Amino acid sequence: MEKSELALHGGKPIRDTYLPYGKQWIDDDDIKAVIDALKSDYITTGPTISQFEKAVAEFVDAKYAVAFSNGTAALHAACFAAGIKENDEVITTPLTFAASSNCILYVGGHPVFADIDPRTYNISPKSILSQITEKTKAIIAVDFTGQPAEYDEIISIAKSSGNILIADGAHSLGATYKEKKVGTIGDMTMFSFHPVKHITTGEGGIITTNNEDYYEKLLQFRGHGITRDPQKLSKKNEPWYYEMQELGFNYRMTDIQAALGLSQMEKLKTFIEKRREFAKKYNDAFDDMDAIITPFQQHACHSSWHLYIIRINFEKLNTNRSEIFKALHAENIGVNVHYIPVYLHPYYQKIGYKKNLCPIAEKIYQEIITLPLFPKMSERDLNDVIAGVKKVISYYSID
Repeated sequence: MEKSELALHGGKPIRDTYLPYGKQWIDDDDIKAVIDALKSDYITTGPTISQFEKAVAEFVDAKYAVAFSNGTAALHAACFAAGIKENDEVITTPLTFAASSNCILYVGGHPVFADIDPRTYNISPKSILSQITEKTKAIIAVDFTGQPAEYDEIISIAKSSGNILIADGAHSLGATYKEKKVGTIGDMTMFSFHPVKHITTGEGGIITTNNEDYYEKLLQFRGHGITRDPQKLSKKNEPWYYEMQELGFNYRMTDIQAALGLSQMEKLKTFIEKRREFAKKYNDAFDDMDAIITPFQQHACHSSWHLYIIRINFEKLNTNRSEIFKALHAENIGVNVHYIPVYLHPYYQKIGYKKNLCPIAEKIYQEIITLPLFPKMSERDLNDVIAGVKKVISYYSID
């Protein structure tokens, strides 16, 4: 039997039960909120949605917030509001979920991938600058793992080149950049409420902004492009009259989702505190291990720690990432990998993107593993992950 097979099948695993990399925390208050919404007069587009939008806007110090059925829909809406059209170029990072780039394709734009900073794994301002052309319309920066991007430099680039900045904050609700909350740093910011995120609405997303024009466009886009506002109608008509003025989508959030989100918002600060506490314990446990590179944190920035990612130094190990991944799963530790560089997906290859566009991102992708991190983890869960990682790394160590 090979060494990798022994690691996978020999002996008793660290855990008897499987620990996922992420999981929602739903309590009785959340359940009651959803039941109350189901018993109310509105379960689709009612007052709870605006209450939830107000709660998120106030939390991030934004003037406006518009909720959507999911984070991808929210990004699509942001691209529409930004006026991105066919053949416009939008610069984004390859080390992200496909939605950060797909939203550009949805409006006919052309995604341009800038490489990443090898320390933070966020999009590199220097690489952004090298990709700016006359066709560039916007920049979509992603706060990878919950750590804010290098916004001072990115904003400077966006302003000097006349580009709109959309912040993909799917990972960074509650994060701060130089004492400023993520949510108002870009022209528009998207947050996701998928179950593994900081709070959940089941599925859901939101755009926050301080720009009233973007706000109005976002509202119209999520509701089929239809308006009933008398001041916006092309002609005066009957009280029931409405107009479809843009090709919008049905991207509305339900009151049921919003009720869950409102309840979750009351626990958000606690959730973030727990994520930061757990991340610190991981850092303390792995900092002295030569085979592990722990996450780098920018000065004066505070991550909200959606993900905890370790980078493996394979010069110190006699194995590869696949074997490490399988060995940890054999210990019932549900590690994951975030993310496959977007342009390496078959669809992107089919439409003309090639390998080696962003060599730093491709190299780091081969070396990273996501460890479990979510507020409902117990002290035992955390210790099991630490013990499992140390066991597997020690087993494959060259020394």
